[in-house]
Amino acid sequence: MADPSARPTRADARANEDKLLAAAAAAFARDGAAATLKQIAKDAGVGIGTLYRRFPTREQLVDATYRYETARLAARPAALLGALPADRALRTWMSEVLDYLATKHGMADTLKSLLRSDERLSSQTREQLTGAVEEFRLAGIAQDVIRQDVPASDILAALAGVTLVAGSGHQRGQAERLLDLLMDGITRPNGWGGTELAEAP
Repeated sequence: MADPSARPTRADARANEDKLLAAAAAAFARDGAAATLKQIAKDAGVGIGTLYRRFPTREQLVDATYRYETARLAARPAALLGALPADRALRTWMSEVLDYLATKHGMADTLKSLLRSDERLSSQTREQLTGAVEEFRLAGIAQDVIRQDVPASDILAALAGVTLVAGSGHQRGQAERLLDLLMDGITRPNGWGGTELAEAP
């Protein structure tokens, strides 16, 4: 007979891992390279031993956090499109990309090394985020609020350009204004109502 405690144990382990990765993302965005594993474990509500059992090195934690945050961002279209018109959903998602970059910047030194050692990681990230943009684009075309002639890869490239010139935390206001300009370029005349974003779910 199967051990009835096996499934809850796996579920608990998965929940602890999710809490650790969410706490790590917040810590790296807040504290950058100064984020400590001890504080991350404390923020996640687990012991440091739990963190080390799952992520024996800082590099492994950074790698997992990066993949976790990318996957989370790539999965956001369904919830946003379920709550907002496609143009506003896309614009809200773009602001979330800025938050995602804050986490990346906090892991920059370690992440650069990881990206050099794993060539597939960058391409996988690009594929995931392009797929997310395509979901918004197709929904926007169906709603007649996003232009049909702008491919998802171009939208993502333009978004990357915004983050390149205004990706630091103190430039957030400028970045948001540039995102509004980007939206002006990819929406149809009857789309995109301006900068007042609806609250995301």
